[in-house]
Formats: sequence, C-alpha cells, structure tokens
Amino acid sequence: MTQEQRTARLTVLIDPKKKAAFERLCREEDQTPSQVVRQMIREYIEARLGPNWRDKVLGGPDQAG
Repeated sequence: MTQEQRTARLTVLIDPKKKAAFERLCREEDQTPSQVVRQMIREYIEARLGPNWRDKVLGGPDQAG
C-alpha cells in the first residue's frame, strides 16, 4: 500500500450554510466533499512545492494520481 492510499482524518469547522452549499455543489458535480477537499489540498501543495511535490511529500514518484 502506498503512502497516499492510507488515510488520516482532518476535522474542519465550517459555517453550516457554507457546508450545505459546498455539499450541494459537490453533488451537482457527482463528487463527494472528501474528493473535492483532497483535490484542493493536492493543488495547494503543488502550488507551493512545485510539480514534483509527490517525491518530497510521499517519498517517491507519483503512484496514486
């Protein structure tokens, strides 16, 4: 199992109205909120560490996309 396949919980406090809007938008795109948050986190990390961030963070070449 690669490092990116393992999971860890991240708890985020958010305004209930924003949460409802976020969940609705995710449903409209046929994605789960977790999928969207993981994508945002990957984009955030890549913007700051560069395109080879997986080597730095996961310790090897991109294996999990």
